[in-house]
Amino acid sequence: MMKKRVPDWLNSSLWSSNPPPSDDHQNLRYSTTTNATATTTSSTITTSTPSTEDRSVDPPVPVPPPPMIEDPPEPQRIQDARVDNGAKDHNGTSGLPSADDISRQAQLMAMLSRKVIDILELRRIACQGIPDGAGIRSAVWKLLLGYLPLDRGLWSSELTKKRSQYKHFKEELLMNPSEITRRMYSSPSYDTDESKSESRGLLSRSEIPHEEHPLSLGKTSVWNQFFQDSEIIEQIDRDVKRTHPDMHFFSGDSQFAKSNQEALKSILIIFAKLNPGVRYVQGMNEILAPLFYVFKNDPDEENVAFAEADTFFCFVELLSGFRDNFCQQLDNSVVGIRSTITRLSQLLKEHDEELWRHLEVTTKVNPQFYAFRWITLLLTQEFNFADSLHIWDTLLSDPEGPQETLLRICCAMLILIRRRLLAGDFTSNLKLLQNYPSTNISHLLYVANKLRLQSV
Repeated sequence: MMKKRVPDWLNSSLWSSNPPPSDDHQNLRYSTTTNATATTTSSTITTSTPSTEDRSVDPPVPVPPPPMIEDPPEPQRIQDARVDNGAKDHNGTSGLPSADDISRQAQLMAMLSRKVIDILELRRIACQGIPDGAGIRSAVWKLLLGYLPLDRGLWSSELTKKRSQYKHFKEELLMNPSEITRRMYSSPSYDTDESKSESRGLLSRSEIPHEEHPLSLGKTSVWNQFFQDSEIIEQIDRDVKRTHPDMHFFSGDSQFAKSNQEALKSILIIFAKLNPGVRYVQGMNEILAPLFYVFKNDPDEENVAFAEADTFFCFVELLSGFRDNFCQQLDNSVVGIRSTITRLSQLLKEHDEELWRHLEVTTKVNPQFYAFRWITLLLTQEFNFADSLHIWDTLLSDPEGPQETLLRICCAMLILIRRRLLAGDFTSNLKLLQNYPSTNISHLLYVANKLRLQSV
């Protein structure tokens, strides 16, 4: 059988990544087992500290990348104005927009000023990357996720309704059982003569129904449910405190960072209670963080005040396309995480059979060993924060949905380092894939787009 020929454009030196930095300069990343026998795909995602290496994001997608250069260009910078006084990014250097950024920003601002948004045109522009600043990314992501209607005239009423709904969720779902019981018996229906006495507001033991007693084991008991939720809440609290420890926005002793952590916790707890089939899965905090960061850094003060509510609904919408990957009962089904990883393997075989065979047949690198984290965390741990936002611009812009785009980007990640992978054995390849080297993000997205066009 004739081996499928690799397209010439894949063999260009353009796609050869530079060697990764020495171990002394590597930051801790999400831990992944290197045991060749490890095949588990439990829906629990192990966490540690993400990398803060700078990576580049210059030319837009799908415009062909510039000629190969020795050192990657300077990356786009994420402005953290509320933490670092607005003049510097979180790496301490100023970030100046490129000519492409300025042009794209003008196009997006003109698009957002229309009475009715052209969603196809918005997707086309946004997939090339959304410039930081002016609150553009915040508005565009809300539109791409379906949180904002395309008719600008409906924005105000829709936001008011959703934000009121989230306030109601917080009041009902984050309430302590003691408060629930107190409100229950302070209502007019429980206003007896005895309650009007000097002991008004206090309940004797005989007045507390069995199902509302803290020691009750009844399934409908608010206390029993409270104790069941405590373990999940503790897990959420631990994970939120580990979210991007390198960024003052999420980590530190400042009141600002603590309030942001509380917002993340509230969103995840409410999501877990409203979605009992999925609940909370370790790692969801990493998917939530980019959304909240973008919405909280909106220059509009009203949007900042309601960033938590907006983030919740956008998080629900984003996760709806990936929820099967987090449902442990579906791990081995046709829609579960194993099936998704298998589709990535098939995609690589379709576009680069030589590399696929070397990885999975010759060196026996099971894609579960590296792709599980790539897919479930939407690549948030493989690249720095600025590059992750650029990748998400493309993920959210694809009309086919983010999952198909995500798989193409993962396949492109393998193709970009194919020469090193073809020269490596099991150990070196696994280490390389679990600590993905620095790369030009626009080149990566360009290759992913080429894969899409070839599949049409």
